Amino acid sequence: MTLELGLTLGALALVDSLSIGTLLIPLFFLVAPGRVRTGRVLLYLSTIAVFYFLVGLALTAGADALLSGFSELLRSPAARWTQLVLGVGLVAGSFWIDRKRPENEERPPGRLTRLRDRAMGDGAPTLVVALALGAGLVELATMLPYLGAVGMITAAGMPSQLWAGVLVLYCLVMITPALVLLTARVVARPLVEPPLVKLATWLEKNSAENTAWIIGIVGFLLARDAASTLELFS
Repeated sequence: MTLELGLTLGALALVDSLSIGTLLIPLFFLVAPGRVRTGRVLLYLSTIAVFYFLVGLALTAGADALLSGFSELLRSPAARWTQLVLGVGLVAGSFWIDRKRPENEERPPGRLTRLRDRAMGDGAPTLVVALALGAGLVELATMLPYLGAVGMITAAGMPSQLWAGVLVLYCLVMITPALVLLTARVVARPLVEPPLVKLATWLEKNSAENTAWIIGIVGFLLARDAASTLELFS
């Protein structure tokens, strides 16, 4: 694996760390009234990381088994041009996403807040696991950064031992921002709690705009990887 590919995968993992399942829900846990349930938050993050890893394992292993005879095709100029067009299309499409909620639009009820209170309360920790799995399943259709990363790993033709380790590192990087916020919340609650509340509110309010940015960033990284492989700017 080249350094450039590693940096691109790291960037995609950081983009993935900004999703509802990997950041917004953990933030809701961290701003819950009272003492933060550190064990519950770690259980949630571990569950969603393992879920992503297993999905990536299945996708990469399946792609490797189905496309083993087309490995050269995946690395061919035609495939890279297709990747470039897809990346540019994602960047262009991100501008069509409605980024602003009308001011007079009624906000949905706080269902996530009620789930948060139950998960962080005295109930069974299985609710935390179920919430993490539910968030992962909901994001299956929209995990563009992860799908892009899996596609790059497959196209690079890595041996199974290497790409499994790369997926582990990807998932660890993906939950690192939430782990950093958890540590800050435990160590310096009076200092970090007010900005965490504001951040959680902002992420919930601007979910459509954030999605547009994520799609645009993924498109840029895919296009950049293809352009670099094709040596368009060398």
